[in-house]
Amino acid sequence: MSNKMNKVKLSKGILEMKFMSRTREKLEKEKDDEEGRALYKNEITDKMLHESSKYIIETSYVPCEDLIEGRVSYGGMNPEIERLIELEKNQDMAQLIEKQRAEAAERQKMRTDVPDEEMAEFYSSVVGTMKRKFDNRRGAGPSILPLNIKRMKGNTMLRPIDDDD
Repeated sequence: MSNKMNKVKLSKGILEMKFMSRTREKLEKEKDDEEGRALYKNEITDKMLHESSKYIIETSYVPCEDLIEGRVSYGGMNPEIERLIELEKNQDMAQLIEKQRAEAAERQKMRTDVPDEEMAEFYSSVVGTMKRKFDNRRGAGPSILPLNIKRMKGNTMLRPIDDDD
């Protein structure tokens, strides 16, 4: 209650400004809610105000019991109705079968998008490309010489470098 007393009321001129439209709408909604509560304060309890609905109200028990809506014929008494019901069932079954066929075709397509031979060929070419990309010496191969021996020049081998000289 003290919250309402401390609340500053904005003038009508300020609320009519373009940038205040949200505030104006919020205040109007609060005013309407307050008027509604005042009209029905005898019938609405605090529990009703603060609790969400736990139940779904259905006007008919047809969806609850999975019943058939509309006209039904038994024992050939109304062949036209029976024919219409049969057509609906067949249409539903046809849609279900078509959906299953489409799903099966999609699964089959997903399985055989790329043949195994093509995938193996692609993979081997990618491995070769990556090997060349990360090969630092471009064909020199790994060196088995110690680090202090220089490589051959022509047919002669150079002697090791002495660290003592």
